Amino acid sequence: MGKEAECTLRRGKQAIRGRALLETDEIIFRPAKPGEKRVLLPRAELRDPRAEDGTLHLSFGGAEVALEGLGAQADRWADAIRAPKGLLDKLGVAAGTKVAVVGDLGDDFAVALAARGARLAKTELDALFFAAGTRAALGKIAALMKRVLDRGALWIVYPKGQEAIRERDVLGAGRDAGLKDVKVARFSDTHTALKFVRPRLR
Repeated sequence: MGKEAECTLRRGKQAIRGRALLETDEIIFRPAKPGEKRVLLPRAELRDPRAEDGTLHLSFGGAEVALEGLGAQADRWADAIRAPKGLLDKLGVAAGTKVAVVGDLGDDFAVALAARGARLAKTELDALFFAAGTRAALGKIAALMKRVLDRGALWIVYPKGQEAIRERDVLGAGRDAGLKDVKVARFSDTHTALKFVRPRLR
């Protein structure tokens, strides 16, 4: 999923020990002490990210927030906040990537794939993007995976905040199909994408 690390969140005189998760849209900080509320830092509202001696310094709401104890990750987190990746970068699509789209993901996505130089195909895919709008649609997973290379990925794109299909439905269907969920990405303002791959044999 996103980047995750144990650290201390410092705001003014307040210092809270816990775990921070750098996601596509926000930093989620979960305190280690039971009963304390988690802290959400929307990435769109974070300013002046900089790393110093393993601490990530941020400006949020006009005040400074620091995540102490990140170590080498502080530099990477600062870079990620300063220059967030575009959608196709987050989805791992490069020039020459063999892809297919099942369902309606919008004309803009099709245009972006073409501009990136992705190769549309039907089988032996590096990545298949599946628009799932209902729980019933998830019954297609096994059939869709037959079109994907052993090292390839199935991205299931589903609407946010809809009762017809929830994250737990998508995760459960993928795992029931023998797949492993390895990443989540913000696809758009209204949709989330979950990446599934075949487990590696040891």
